[in-house]
Amino acid sequence: MSTEPEGPGAERERAPARRPQQRKQVLLRLDPLIHDALARWADDELRSANAQIEFLLRKALSEAGRLPRGAGAIPRRGRPPKEQKDD
Repeated sequence: MSTEPEGPGAERERAPARRPQQRKQVLLRLDPLIHDALARWADDELRSANAQIEFLLRKALSEAGRLPRGAGAIPRRGRPPKEQKDD
């Protein structure tokens, strides 16, 4: 016999299944001068403007004590680092 609830409303009682997290897409409107400054800053730090925005948002959330515990690290982009040769 199953211990899963059945009937109308049963879906609300079950714990939601964990799905692989997908990146959220957000439309963001910025003042062109702010965007230009952000893009230059991102370029200086070898990031895309999008990655720079996420970096800054995570930093602000962390400093405010509001970064969710389950928030993963920012995914690394580009080539993997070169392996060190032991000579």
